[in-house]
Amino acid sequence: MTKVMIVDDDRTMVKLLKTLLELDDFEVSIVANGGEVLERAQQIQPDIFLMDYHLADVDGVEVVRALRASSQFAATPIVVTSGLDVEDEVIAAGANRFLIKPFEPASLPQLFAELVV
Repeated sequence: MTKVMIVDDDRTMVKLLKTLLELDDFEVSIVANGGEVLERAQQIQPDIFLMDYHLADVDGVEVVRALRASSQFAATPIVVTSGLDVEDEVIAAGANRFLIKPFEPASLPQLFAELVV
């Protein structure tokens, strides 16, 4: 079972994504604060991160950089989402993909299958 860590502080979005991904047999964990991602990721060992660009405590790009700096998650796929077109910034920071909001949640299983080897 593929483990997805959703990093987002929007409870409505998180609840929707969690439900849809679990229906497609993904194991989903949720982290609302960017500052907690590394510690929780070390415990959970996700296969992929789905992260919002705007987090309450830190910028999503900072979290992407921190994950890439960790030897444990340097190669773990990261998908960043935002309502703003910040694709160049997040890809330069180390994200594998960028999805502009609103995106089709039903497209995530196929995207994750492409990224998780």
